[in-house]
Amino acid sequence: MRTDVLRLTEPRELLALVPHLLGFEPHASAVVVSLRARGRLGVVARVDLADLADARHGPQVARSLATHLDRDGARRVVLVVYREPGPEEGDDPAEHAAAHAAEAFDVPFGGVDVLVVGGGTFRCLDCGTTCCPDGGHPLGDLRSTRAGAEMVVAGSVVAARRSDLGRVAAAAEPARRAAARARRRRAAARAQAAAAGPEALARWRLEQVVAWRRLAEPGAAPDLPPALLGRVEAGLVDRRVRDAVLVSLLPGTGDLPERAVARDGGDEDDAVRAAVGRLVDPATGRAPDDAVRAAERALEGVVAHGRRRAQAPATTLLALLAWWRGDGARAGVLVERAVTDDPGYRLAHLLRGALDAGLAPGWAAR
Repeated sequence: MRTDVLRLTEPRELLALVPHLLGFEPHASAVVVSLRARGRLGVVARVDLADLADARHGPQVARSLATHLDRDGARRVVLVVYREPGPEEGDDPAEHAAAHAAEAFDVPFGGVDVLVVGGGTFRCLDCGTTCCPDGGHPLGDLRSTRAGAEMVVAGSVVAARRSDLGRVAAAAEPARRAAARARRRRAAARAQAAAAGPEALARWRLEQVVAWRRLAEPGAAPDLPPALLGRVEAGLVDRRVRDAVLVSLLPGTGDLPERAVARDGGDEDDAVRAAVGRLVDPATGRAPDDAVRAAERALEGVVAHGRRRAQAPATTLLALLAWWRGDGARAGVLVERAVTDDPGYRLAHLLRGALDAGLAPGWAAR
């Protein structure tokens, strides 16, 4: 495919491509597209239109976007404004957003090209009628683009809304009850192990890592056992088990997850930190392999069978895997969900900070 090469004289192609790049249909959004040397596509970032159009905070939002795009090596920038129907006359948020972007993008990029989508049409904001008819082009024109056709052939699926990206449907009630029974048994076993001493607790943690290995094994049966899902849910509540599960997702870590739960502190903790650090290091970061899909399936099973509004551990790990794959939109939705479930969940806040800073996984940065 050559959908990474775009010409600004073809706004149809870019507009057809944006939802595929985001993974969802934008609504009330401002999307900036970085065009690098020779028209190659770079960073694509979305913010709420209200944030960029805001009189007080909009200029800072625009400057933050400009910083990210400058770091990405952008030569030119396109701003696509997705306007909701019915703005008040003379108070169009698209114009406010465009003004803030134009000021912030002037020095590094020499301005910004603005496309406005809304009311069933799309148009260039400042072209008058030189390239757009009065009232704009109908959105139906986007159905016959090369970029859109290539993305569909490649299997790209666009969600209706951003919130759909992280949606995991709840399992059937009998399966959820079976998972809940297993979760309660393992939680009670942890309490007993903690009372018995460090060695008993280490054995319990090791059992949880073994259960995770079984659940996330590539090529496992499509129907995940509810009892095993409940057992893993109970294990993820324990920070050391959760960290061991995280490390098990990384290539080349061998039996480090098992060693990491065998004792508190020591060299294993340092090795865990180093393994996670390699995710963001361009020199050592590796792209996710096929095992990641099996892990995502297992974690989605935990969420589907687990307690409602109490899935911060599994949801945060799903967000991290989405970020690792380069799907920042899904990662953002999932990490927001994790923070909603547990406002004090530290790993979710750390990941949200990385997303807000535009930090890319090491392999992508390289």
